[in-house]
Amino acid sequence: MKLQHLSLMLAALAFSPQSHAEGWLDSLKSMLGMEVEAEKPAMPNVGDMISSVSGKLGVSDSQASGGLASLFNYAKGNLSTEQFSGLADSLPGVGDLLKSVPDVSNITSEGGLGGLMDKAANYSDSLKAVNDVKKQFEALGLKPEMIMQYVNAAKAYLDTDEGKKIKDTLMQGLSKLSA
Repeated sequence: MKLQHLSLMLAALAFSPQSHAEGWLDSLKSMLGMEVEAEKPAMPNVGDMISSVSGKLGVSDSQASGGLASLFNYAKGNLSTEQFSGLADSLPGVGDLLKSVPDVSNITSEGGLGGLMDKAANYSDSLKAVNDVKKQFEALGLKPEMIMQYVNAAKAYLDTDEGKKIKDTLMQGLSKLSA
C-alpha cells in the first residue's frame, strides 16, 4: 500500500508544473517535509576581496592588500566615524587590512611633478591625502596610474546585493580621489 502511494506521488510529481520550476528532487523533499536549503551568496570579506583584486589586476596578494589598505585608509579620512565603522562592521577584515597601509611619512619626491605635489600637499589636506595614496602605491612597486584600477576592481568585487551598501559607502569615501 505504501509503495502504491509512493509511486502515485512520484508520478504526480513528475508531471506537475512545479517539478519543472524547482526540480523534482526539491519538490519531493518539500512534500516529505524536508528542508530545501537555497545556496546563500557569500558575504563580502577582505580576504576574498584581496584575492579578487590580485587576480583581476595581476598583482601579488601583498600588493593587492597594500593597495586596498591605502584606499580604505583614504576613505576613512573622508567618511564620518559612524560611516566608516558601519563599513568596517559590514566587511570583515577591514581593521586588519588597515595595518597594511605602507608608511610613506619619510618619503619625499625629488623634482618634477612629484616634488610639486609634495610642496602643494603642505597647503592642502586633500592634496596631502591624494599624494600619500600615490606614494603608498609607489612604495608597493605599483604605478600611481593603477589607483583607479584598484578602485574599479574593488567596486566590481562589491557589485552584489550583499556588497551594495559597502560599495556605496566606500565610493563616497573615495569620491574626492576619483574626481
